[in-house]
Amino acid sequence: MAGELEVFHFEDDKPSFEQFGHDNGFRYWLASDLMRMLDYTTMQPILNAVNKAMSACGQLNISIPENFSETTTATGGKDWKLSRFACYLTVMNGDPKKPKVAAAQAYFISMAEAFRQYVQEAEHVDRVVIRGDVSEREKALSGTAFARGVTNYAFFQNAGYRGMYNLDLNQIKRLKHVPNGRSVLDFMSKTELAANLFRITQTEEKIRNEDITGQKPLERTAESVGKEVRATMARISGVAPERLAPAQDIQEVRAGLRKAGKEFARIDKKKKK
Repeated sequence: MAGELEVFHFEDDKPSFEQFGHDNGFRYWLASDLMRMLDYTTMQPILNAVNKAMSACGQLNISIPENFSETTTATGGKDWKLSRFACYLTVMNGDPKKPKVAAAQAYFISMAEAFRQYVQEAEHVDRVVIRGDVSEREKALSGTAFARGVTNYAFFQNAGYRGMYNLDLNQIKRLKHVPNGRSVLDFMSKTELAANLFRITQTEEKIRNEDITGQKPLERTAESVGKEVRATMARISGVAPERLAPAQDIQEVRAGLRKAGKEFARIDKKKKK
């Protein structure tokens, strides 16, 4: 493994990824260096990717301070010290259309056995983040709905799914083979999760903006927003949400990422010996 760590170069005539690393109590890489390695011209795309990477760490209950440490660039701008795992998460939130980002993603995936077993695509990292966002927005929507007169939240929630899928929630679970006691959201792809996040946020916005109250009016609102999201998906991609293939169990994805984090930490511990 140690030999493999030295060979990845973003450009043949420049230092390898390992040579960009620093050791000061723990091994880290600067986000500003990563920006140049990945061929970005400004820091903002990297800072955006770092923010998403920290969100993923939070969703995984992995220590953020142990992997991300804020610092400044030589000119006083915002910078980050990133652990190897933080670099992985940041790269996975980069733009895969950029050749160097795609190459870096392939490098990190092939580097640790845990990634080969559990995390084979950048989409998995995005799923963890979006799944957490959906949970937070659902809590906000439920609070708004109860405050506006919902007495049966299951009916209200089902109305939103029915509008978007043309199916009740239980029918969606059967169609997508969701195990008993599990949320259908745990088996949604990044695309499907993002569509449901949009549905949930827009339902809350419509309720607030139009001051809608009462169980039945709120159910009709949830269903109408679901129908709008469905129509948008049909217009853009031509694929109805119920036809989107189920994704790997998010619990397995989270477990794989946590194992990968330990694997990356183990790699750098070995290098110190």
